[in-house]
Amino acid sequence: MSLPGLEPAELPADAVEVGRILDAWGVKGWFKIQPFSASPEALFSSKRWFIQPSERPGKVSFSGTVCLSIKQARDHADTVVASAHEIPDRQAAEQLKGARIFVSRASFPTPDEGEYYWVDLIGLSVVNREGIGLGVVKDLLATGPQTTLVLTYEEAGKQLERMIPFVSAFVDAVDLAGRQITVDWQPDY
Repeated sequence: MSLPGLEPAELPADAVEVGRILDAWGVKGWFKIQPFSASPEALFSSKRWFIQPSERPGKVSFSGTVCLSIKQARDHADTVVASAHEIPDRQAAEQLKGARIFVSRASFPTPDEGEYYWVDLIGLSVVNREGIGLGVVKDLLATGPQTTLVLTYEEAGKQLERMIPFVSAFVDAVDLAGRQITVDWQPDY
């Protein structure tokens, strides 16, 4: 089953999952989104969202990947609300519930100097000032006032995790092109 007016689309190679559609919002085809970022600029800057159905079993109202042409997106409390040309009313918006939203990385706004998108940091190797490898960034955690890098590394044949606060006191340099972060941190911390 598919929604009328939604055409199949190819997910861009640089697609990043940025949120999920929670439910319909209002009666004019708007829908509510739970963004995966506290600053969902990618949702506001992109006018083309690629959506896929939720991985959860249950009501599936469409299949594959489809593209939405976004008319408007704006903040609403701790969520985002949006409308799309292809979604004319509440009934159509309800069929999007649970859908995963992807945006092309190329459409993200350019970050300011010293700012990074989490998606760009995941997979970077982390070394200290002495050149000792500390691991690879697996994830990032928002821990209140700061973000923390979650690294994976191997020791004695076991996969372990290490956490390093992503703050200027410990992070000396981020080299996205070189795929490396240099930190003031020791392996035994």
